[in-house]
Amino acid sequence: MKNIKTFLALAFCASLAGNLFAADVKINEDQKKAAEQNKNAPTEEAGFALQLQAALQDGSLENAIALFDSMPASLASNADLQKLRASLLISAGKTADAQKVIAELEQKNSSDIEIKEMKIVLAKASGNAAAKSAAIKEILALDPTNPSANVELGGERVLKKKYKEARGYYMTALKGDENNQDALFGYGQTSYYMNKIEDAKKAFDKILRIDPTNAIAYAYKGKLYAEDENYKLAEESVAKAIELDPASYDFYMDLGTYSRMRGKFKQAEEAWTRATKINPDYFLAYAYRAGLYDEQNMYAKALDDYRMVIKTNPKYYFAYEALGILAWHEGNFAEARASFEKAFSYYPQNISYPLIIAACMYKDKRAFEVKPFLQKVMKNYGDHESLEYLMLRLYHDLGPSNAENLITQKIIKEDNSTKKGKMSFYMALYDEIKGREELAKKMYNEVAALQSPMFFEFRLAEWKVR
Repeated sequence: MKNIKTFLALAFCASLAGNLFAADVKINEDQKKAAEQNKNAPTEEAGFALQLQAALQDGSLENAIALFDSMPASLASNADLQKLRASLLISAGKTADAQKVIAELEQKNSSDIEIKEMKIVLAKASGNAAAKSAAIKEILALDPTNPSANVELGGERVLKKKYKEARGYYMTALKGDENNQDALFGYGQTSYYMNKIEDAKKAFDKILRIDPTNAIAYAYKGKLYAEDENYKLAEESVAKAIELDPASYDFYMDLGTYSRMRGKFKQAEEAWTRATKINPDYFLAYAYRAGLYDEQNMYAKALDDYRMVIKTNPKYYFAYEALGILAWHEGNFAEARASFEKAFSYYPQNISYPLIIAACMYKDKRAFEVKPFLQKVMKNYGDHESLEYLMLRLYHDLGPSNAENLITQKIIKEDNSTKKGKMSFYMALYDEIKGREELAKKMYNEVAALQSPMFFEFRLAEWKVR
């Protein structure tokens, strides 16, 4: 019976290791041959195994599960078969039925670690955190270094970004099985997060020695090379990952990043475009590609991508600012205004937004909307002597000259370079709105000459003086 039991146990272990929630639990050709060639196995056991194998290869979980209802009475107590039955039930989402099978198995053998590991998987499938925690405790009481339990605890800590604790659990799991790939991956990942680069390299190298087809290990090797700014090797590593898993969104995101860092803009564009095809409803590839287009002055394409960012992630407020900047450049002041208004709703503390919104209104021939808008803004602004408030009042009133002079003097005396740069830009824009082109040009040039500016208005000033 050794071969047939091995066949069933392998199928069970494959499910438990990662196929448990897949719609197609598979038994490979070697396992099939093992069953077919087992001359010592009882006919009914071998026949039942082959029936299961045929049902699963046809992709029918329901038919495979139904076979257990008519299985020979002599096989009903076979623990390996019942474990497989439970795993198939979980795969099919029949968690209540799986619970009954597991309970019966545990009643007969309360110290069977495999059964308790199945309880963890069942609890996760059922969304029962308390049951999962209880099953983990039961396992650790019997086997403190059990990989399944410790990997699960490590994963919980990773989700909470408690990487040091998570790493400790993965290290404990590796004491139980130094070749456990889940534990090695967790240890490598948390080492990477904690900037323990050499430890991470060793972990992912070991995974690849055990399994040269592990795509995610190649991807992380790429991240590690990128940490050393070796983008050529990073690109080669993630390319290997893509060969193994060409449907991974994240791999193409990384490939684009490494290509971009090597100055290979076209290849970066192609990688991020591929990512948008894999998952057109996720925003990140659009955002990266938009930045790439923007950098190459391909503003129309960048605008389209930022619009997609907003469509796929309406809460990503940085995209609203970027879209507003490019719409301003294109002279689409209505879209610029709408974008900056959205950004303002997410970040009302940023004085830039109400000022640029007011400017959009003036440029879009909607000056009548400026006063009611800025009145609401000024009402909630505390310091009426501040440069920011005075600038809001100036845009509200469009004068008088003594207010202009006061603001100019305050800008000259301002020590904070960012604040000085911003207010200089809005003074230049104010002069432009008033039709004083020479004064505006002089101030725009002063803003554009600043070193290492940290405000978006710098780009608008640069565009004015080119």
